[in-house]
This record gives sequence, C-alpha cells and structure tokens, in this order.
Amino acid sequence: MNTERTLIIIPTYNERENAPGIVKSVLEVVPDADLLMVDDNSPDGTADMMEELYRPDPRFSVMRRAGLRGLGRSYVDGYLYAVSSGYARVAQMDADFSHKPAYLPGMIDLSAGSDVVLGSRYCPGGGVDNWPPHRYWLSRFANAYVAAITGLTVGDSTSGFRVYTRRALERIPLVKIQSNGYAFQVEMTYRAREQGLTMVESPIIFTDRLEGQSKISRTVLIESMIMPWKLRFGIRARTELKTASTVVKK
Repeated sequence: MNTERTLIIIPTYNERENAPGIVKSVLEVVPDADLLMVDDNSPDGTADMMEELYRPDPRFSVMRRAGLRGLGRSYVDGYLYAVSSGYARVAQMDADFSHKPAYLPGMIDLSAGSDVVLGSRYCPGGGVDNWPPHRYWLSRFANAYVAAITGLTVGDSTSGFRVYTRRALERIPLVKIQSNGYAFQVEMTYRAREQGLTMVESPIIFTDRLEGQSKISRTVLIESMIMPWKLRFGIRARTELKTASTVVKK
C-alpha cells in the first residue's frame, strides 16, 4: 500500500511528441511520487514507446484502456486505481506541457490542508501564456457560464490541473460521474462541493500546447454547454459509468 505517496495521473491519446518530456520533467520535480500514464489505446504507439523508455523505473506505470475513449473515463479509471492502491493523494495534469510540472510541489503541499487543490488561471497570480484572444475569452466565458448556472464560486472550475486527496476521491461517487469530455472537470468540482469537501485555488500560468493537436471536438463542446444545467437540476445518469478493462504495467 502507498499510504503516504502521491500518484500523478497523465491521460494520453496520440502524445508521442510530448509524453517522454513531460514524464521526465515530472519525475525530476517530484521524485518521491509515482506516475501513471493512462493511455486511450493511442494509434501512434504512445503507450508502447513509454513502456520501453521507462521499463526500469518502478515509479512509472502505463494503464492501457480499452473500450470507449474519453478524458473523463480515463481519469475515473486512474482515480479508482489510486484508491485501490492506497495512495494518499492524486495529482492530475495534461501531457502537452500546458501544465508546468514546477507547480506540482506547491499544489501537493496545499493538499495537506484542503481536499481539492485547483491549479487556477483565474485567481490572483494566475494567467495564460501564448493564447490567442478568442481562446482566452472563450475560457473566461465558460467559467462565468458555469458559475452562473451551478453557483460554483471558484474562479477556474474548468481547470484540469488538480490535486485530490484520498478522502476526496472516496467521498465523490466516481462511478456515477456522467461527463466524459472537458465538462468532466466541472462535474468533479460540483460533486466535491456537493460532498462538503474543501477546495483551494493555487495560481498557475497556463501555456498553450506546442506539439500535437487539441482533442476538443464539437461533441465535447456541446457536452460542456449542457452539463451545468444537468448539475443544477440534479439530472443523474440512469446507469453507472462502466470503467474500461485495463492492463497496468508496474
């Protein structure tokens, strides 16, 4: 059991350009943590490449997902693995260097006093870099839209750079999470508040990806518009989220 250790989860889909560098940087910044790369059966061979590169390092593992792809399903599978393995906390981040590994130690430290730590672009000290104006204002609108509908008071409920304590992941009903795209971050924030968990925002500077392609699709955008209304009116999925079969390399 890993009762005092941190598990860092990085979801990947076709991230050959970014995966080696981000894993190397994270393990250098937080050498006492373990890293789980949750790969959605990447056609470009991301998982195979990373297993070969990091086979000797016991801190690194690959979870290969089968079945339906999606950011939310990847994270839920990773969370459930972390809880069953006894980790004290989980940090999550993107593979494309938009989330700087240098922020991890401070965010992990903050988790000693808060159930959920949000790496926030929109709190004092936070911001964005290398974003076109339309992308920035779309993000600001999305957070204002979510806040107006759900009543969430955090500045950046859409952030994917986070730390959850084990207590938080045990309290949130993970298998009942409905969303699968970027609305997943909003739903997790809402469920954390629903469970009375404490949240704190830690300022980050978000940088747009330099390599690879964004995974945002029309389906993801539509889900992001609808999900806040489902949360507000308490609309729950009729069936529990089915986690995919996985193979974890240790």
